[in-house]
Amino acid sequence: MSDQEKKDQSVSGSAFNFRIFLRVLGYAKPYRTVFFLTGLLTMVSAVLTPLRPLLIQYTLDNSIIIPDGELLERMSLIIVGLLFMEAMAQFSHTYMASWLGQSVIRDLRVDIYRKITNFRLKYFDRTPIGTLVTRAVSDIETIANIFSQGILIIIAEILKLVVVVAFMLYQDWRLALICLIPIPVLLFATNVFKNYIKLAFQDVRTEVSKLNAFVQEHITGMNIVQIFNREKQEMEKFETINGRHRDAHLRTVLANSIFFPVVEVLSALAIALLIWWGSREMLNGTVTYGSLVAFILYIYMLFRPIRQLADRFNTLQMGMVASERVFKVLDTDAQIQSSGKGLRPKIKGNLEFENVWFAYNDEDWVIRDISFSVKPGQKIAIVGATGAGKTSIINLLSRFYEYNKGSIRIDGTEIRDFDPAYLSIEVGVVLQDVFLFSDTIFNNITLNNPDISREQVIKAAKKVGAHRFIDRLADGYDFNVKERGGMLSVGQRQLLSFIRAYIYNPSILVLDEATSSVDTETEEMIQEAIEELTKDRTSIIIAHRLATVQHADVIIVMDKGKIVEAGNHQELLKKEGAYRNLYDLQFA
Repeated sequence: MSDQEKKDQSVSGSAFNFRIFLRVLGYAKPYRTVFFLTGLLTMVSAVLTPLRPLLIQYTLDNSIIIPDGELLERMSLIIVGLLFMEAMAQFSHTYMASWLGQSVIRDLRVDIYRKITNFRLKYFDRTPIGTLVTRAVSDIETIANIFSQGILIIIAEILKLVVVVAFMLYQDWRLALICLIPIPVLLFATNVFKNYIKLAFQDVRTEVSKLNAFVQEHITGMNIVQIFNREKQEMEKFETINGRHRDAHLRTVLANSIFFPVVEVLSALAIALLIWWGSREMLNGTVTYGSLVAFILYIYMLFRPIRQLADRFNTLQMGMVASERVFKVLDTDAQIQSSGKGLRPKIKGNLEFENVWFAYNDEDWVIRDISFSVKPGQKIAIVGATGAGKTSIINLLSRFYEYNKGSIRIDGTEIRDFDPAYLSIEVGVVLQDVFLFSDTIFNNITLNNPDISREQVIKAAKKVGAHRFIDRLADGYDFNVKERGGMLSVGQRQLLSFIRAYIYNPSILVLDEATSSVDTETEEMIQEAIEELTKDRTSIIIAHRLATVQHADVIIVMDKGKIVEAGNHQELLKKEGAYRNLYDLQFA
């Protein structure tokens, strides 16, 4: 179980949190006018609805029992007019409450997406992507129900109950008390239902999160599943998770299938008591026929809101649980730390690592007391076995992770003093695993930056030797590469990443295993592209293949997080050390 899932379970057991509720309401401040109008409509609806039985009673007693055609016609028009007013109030209330909820979650979703995009990579190492998708999509949709089906509806139903009971007591307190006899039992049943359904809904939310995480991860890694013929085993896992999701939903169905018949029975009991008592009183002349009909309507108005309040409270509760989960993400301190200076100086490219230590977890060091420097325009290569710490150095320089001890400086300035957005532009990274979006080649290169023209992209493509293969594609630069660039080869995707780096013209360029996954012919093209990219630019090249780094000004050899050798190609061969061993293994 992930850390995030454990947190979710602790949240799901919490009671109504008024602080969280006020925080959600804070997102409604920009729409306060709509909020107050919706609240006003709530009160109007609560008053209008109980007026109808009162008018029906008056009509029955004064224009039907005592025939009066003119009064009957007039009262019918009044009742129709009242129904129209109720319908308009209900429509306006429903629309405005839903509009308010959608506006709030739009703003909230923007905030959480902005927060997620600024998280350090360490956060994503510990949190399933599917869980974050659940937070940003389905949990936020649940928060919308706080406004459209939660607090405003609850207020409306409670007001309606108060007004209905007041009308009943005003008209005939004895009939009112007779009708209210089943209410204590109904309130008890509602409370039991509310508590049970809350736990069931919380289980549903937890299982939805697990289901999203599983599906997202396995569809992304479907090639591995199929390559190793694991379809049957992974399907069995999916069926288990999906079964738990089904069972959680069935528990909500079970609760509803028991509770609603109980409400109907109690409602029928109240009507039976009313008819039993009311009929006797009618024979005695103390209760009119119109009063009896009005009280039957009042019973329906009384029992339906009580029945719905259980649903509404659970909707509100689930909205609060979802809110707390979303706010936990918003309150997570996993962003890139900055000194607050936000410097944006012109970078020359002088890079220094001084006594840098780094661990992904606690003090399990993957970088141990690293020190080296790169002069402006110099090309430096870092080599070593897998797990030596090469990529970790790039992660620290790019501010993907925070180093624990030591100092990293560019042109003498600590990298924490730079504006993070500015630093990410000035330090360009070309990764081994190139990620392309389901979009055109042009948009994947520019990342939808309106300041980059097509002419600039074509010029950059020609510089790195990629224009020829792009021009041969069906739509050229408008060719859609589909999800993760699946329509292109590994080498073609790598060349696109070079164009992307070239077009943004960083002061420091980092190439991480740029030729590790391509054939020899493509490697030659990429080598030419690398020569163009690194010309007159401070460059760091991470590589397993020593052929790609032999012309570097300085080669750093790493082993188990430490620098064991440094020098140029010829110097390191003469040392007969770690570099020589790597060279002999590859070229023996």
